This record gives sequence, structure tokens and C-alpha cells, in this order.
Amino acid sequence: MTDFDLSIIIPAKDGAPYLSTLFRSLRQQGPVWDRTQLIFVNDGSSDETPELLDEFSTWFPHFEVLTNPEATGLANARNKGLASARGEHIIFLDGDDWLAPGHLSSMLAAAHRLGVDFIRCDHTTVEGTKRVRKLAPMSVRDVPLDPKVGILPVYESTMVDYPFAWAGIFHRRVLEQGILHFPENFMTAEDRSWIWRLHLQAESFAVVDAPGILYRRGMAGSLSRIVDIRQLDFIRAFGQIFDLVASEPDADRLWPKAIRNWLAILDHQINRFAASPASLRNQLRRGARTISAKIPPEYLREEFVLQKQGRQLNVSSYLNDAPSLMLEMVK
Repeated sequence: MTDFDLSIIIPAKDGAPYLSTLFRSLRQQGPVWDRTQLIFVNDGSSDETPELLDEFSTWFPHFEVLTNPEATGLANARNKGLASARGEHIIFLDGDDWLAPGHLSSMLAAAHRLGVDFIRCDHTTVEGTKRVRKLAPMSVRDVPLDPKVGILPVYESTMVDYPFAWAGIFHRRVLEQGILHFPENFMTAEDRSWIWRLHLQAESFAVVDAPGILYRRGMAGSLSRIVDIRQLDFIRAFGQIFDLVASEPDADRLWPKAIRNWLAILDHQINRFAASPASLRNQLRRGARTISAKIPPEYLREEFVLQKQGRQLNVSSYLNDAPSLMLEMVK
């Protein structure tokens, strides 16, 4: 038995400017709060977050604050929240986002109706006054599915390309099975291997029409806009993805998707780090080569030759066995 129908986990560092919008949106979620546990993880904030949490905590009957004296990162903060979660279902939110009225009620109703391990949903991006609905890349809606159908096809955007932890609701059993936790000590890219593990190891999922998450984009202090050593966590993330794929009985079907994603993101990160100090660029090259060695060479060659020439030129020296891949380019 669980104490609540829902646990909501909200990690944030220095989120004071956004907390009023977030908590006011939570008050517009309908009659869910008697059976909902709200867990806020204050991840080393140095602003007015603690004082605001004291104020907003009076709005909700089951409000818990967990505090990290120093920032540990989004992955560790979410895991800290999971350790205290006592709900049958779990939702993640970010401290700078907010919800449309009734979103929680809609997601809970879907979870009760479908009975799957996890549900994914659409979201709405917000940049200034511009709002755009972003669809989860699955056309089949409101039907229980095998999560592996969300991985392929290789050359289309699929559910593993939509890794946002806040875009869904998760049954407690995936937590108890050990597949809902995030990789420890990741400062970025914490959701990359996380979403692959869910789609490889959970038993059922569904996608529903519920675009009620409003996600802020273009924020100056966002880690996604900063280029430093923390961004290199994507290398470790793909190392975990490759280990997951290699352990699957049908790995031969999955390798092309994992490799294609790796090459695309590696290409993007090489461009991002182009103006960085040589020491960072060298770390990127060494790390990428080490992780690429996990890929069966024949699969890597097959995917490499399918890439556009610009990407081939950009990534070839960052891959294991670079000389043989360069030969492929001139055939």
C-alpha cells in the first residue's frame, strides 16, 4: 500500500523568480491535493528559495522540502526526491516550468485508465510571448504499447529522442524495479540513458494527448546554454546506452538507432565546443574515442557511411578506429 495516489518531485537551484508561477499553477490542478505528495528538492539555492518555500508550503497539505546544502545536479536531486516518494504514481517537474489548469488530473486519469508502467505526453514550449506545442513522436495514442516500439525506426524521431522526464507520469513499480532512477552525478544529459532504460526494460507504456506542461526555453542561466566540462556528460550517457543495447537479445536491431543518435549529438557537441579551450576539446575527443570503442565496428562503419559528408568530416577523428573510417569516406 502507498500513502498517496501521486508524488510530484520538483528539484530546483536558485529558482525564486519562477516559483510563484509554478505554485500558482499547481493550485489550479483540481481536487488532487488530499492524495498528492509534493516534494521540493532545494538543490543548494543561494537566493530567496527557502523563504518562498516556507510561504508556499502552507498552500498544500502534504508539502515536503528536502535541502542539499550545495548543488548536486538535477539527476541526484531527482533521485533524492524518489527516495522520499510514497505515491502510487510519480511526476517530475522543473522549478522554472508550470502547468496548465487540470493537467495533473488529466494525467492521473490516464494512468488509472490505462494501467501501464509509464505514460508520455506532449508539451508546450514558451519563449517570450511565443508558445509552440511539441508533440511526443508517437502517433498511436491512448493505447497500451510495448515500450520497445518507441525506439525504432532508426531514421525517424522516436520516443527515445524525446527524453524529457517531466513529460509523463510513472507507476511506482518502475521505481521499485530500479529503472526510474537517474544516473548518479550527472550534471547534464541525465535523461539520455534514462529514457533508453525505460523503453528497454519496462513492460508497458502509452502516449496521451495532454500538452499541459509549459516549458521555458532560452533562459540565460540554463545549463543547456553553457559550454563547459559539465556538457561532456553526454559521453558517459552514451556509454550507458551502448551497454544497455549490447545486453539486449535483439541488439542488432537497436545498434543502428543508438549509433545514429550518437553521431548526431557528437557532431552537435563538436560544433558547440569549437571555441572552447584546447584542454576541453581534447577531453571531448579522448572521451568520444573511448566510448565509441563500445560499438561493434561493423555497425559503426555501416552507420558512418550513411552520414552526410559534413558530419563524417566533423566526427571521424573523434571515433575509435578513425583511420579506417576515413578510408570509408574516400571509397
